[in-house]
Amino acid sequence: MLYHVRMDVRIPHDLDPDVRDDTIAREKAYAQELQRAGKWPHLWRIAGEYANFSVFDVESHDELHQLLSGLPLFPYMDVQVTPLAKHPSKVD
Repeated sequence: MLYHVRMDVRIPHDLDPDVRDDTIAREKAYAQELQRAGKWPHLWRIAGEYANFSVFDVESHDELHQLLSGLPLFPYMDVQVTPLAKHPSKVD
């Protein structure tokens, strides 16, 4: 199942800088792990924003939720999920 996901990151300004840096480093490592596993095939930065558009390729809604909620930055994110379906006009 494919999902289009927009993630807007809103790290509190008063978060301890060491906690912030550690969280961002863990986020990067986890995101790269998911990409290598084929679960996160597309990741695009939104220019001018601390946000991204992503496509996830997972088996279920529950797996997507598990992966997203496992992101170290998840507590600081606004997330919008759109399930995707094949378009009948797409050429394979």
